Amino acid sequence: MNPVVDTPDRNSEPATGGRRQLCAQAVVLEAPRCLDLRDLELDPPGEGDVVVDIEWSGISSGTERLLWSGRMPPFPGMGYPLVPGYESVGRVRQAGASSGRRIGERVFVPGARCFGPVRGLFGGAASALVVPGARTWVVPEQLGDRAVLLALAATARHALAAPHAPPPSLIVGHGVLGRLLARIAVTMGHAPVVWERNAARREGACGYAVIDPDADARRDYPSIVDASGDASLLDTLIARLAPGGEVVLAGFYSDPLIFDFPPAFMREARIRIAAEWKPEDLAAVIASTASGELSLDGLITHRSPAYAAPAAYRTAFSDAGCLKMVLDWSIAR
Repeated sequence: MNPVVDTPDRNSEPATGGRRQLCAQAVVLEAPRCLDLRDLELDPPGEGDVVVDIEWSGISSGTERLLWSGRMPPFPGMGYPLVPGYESVGRVRQAGASSGRRIGERVFVPGARCFGPVRGLFGGAASALVVPGARTWVVPEQLGDRAVLLALAATARHALAAPHAPPPSLIVGHGVLGRLLARIAVTMGHAPVVWERNAARREGACGYAVIDPDADARRDYPSIVDASGDASLLDTLIARLAPGGEVVLAGFYSDPLIFDFPPAFMREARIRIAAEWKPEDLAAVIASTASGELSLDGLITHRSPAYAAPAAYRTAFSDAGCLKMVLDWSIAR
């Protein structure tokens, strides 16, 4: 039987019947462009579940921007109100007997569905979560809040590690995902070129070159990995491929993807969609960061107390200088 939480804190409050009802503060999107913090009751944990006190959660400038703006395409579980977020890190406070976790472990949580009638899409932006232990990963202590980047690192690794995939020769976009793609490519022994139009974002490269696409005349790239999420670029990218080359779509696209057939036909081009990461991708990047092979340094540019979440989300979506915004749930209001 799971122990009852018996320490009063910001994530629990007395309930009738002598038990404490698990509660948490959560970021809630009530409707597009309507975001605030709310106190939500959490579903009771089962034998296979853990209760995690969240220390930090990241804001995705891609997926969460689409949820915030109302432009997210039809997606399983879509609807408002919802709790966003899939980049959360915290301490296990309570561990069910069959959860496979221990109290006190620091874990990465890729979201949760524990908010009763409020949807969890993806449900990670809250001060506490109830989640199956099997959906958590123990992370190196030394990563601190950088551990929120593990989901993006796993996404990048998944895009590059497909069987028989050619090495990435061009990466489009030098945001967080583009930088992680380039860093992982370097750990694999490659030195890709990265395109970035924003001059301020061309800084921070290590082991690869970042250039303005207008300054690049090359048209024989064997593999192009797009991290921009810009559906209008497909024809441009196909025109830069070598015969038999591949375009990998590693971003998330809200607009239809359309391309002109004859140029793709003449190049016998391949287009591959890199879906969401798999457990083996996350395990691989955790091991790589723990060994020091993959660095997550310099990717978090903004931090905010969680109580200022509405302003933090606006900054994450509007400030071109913001690579990654992290909410700190440990700072009291």
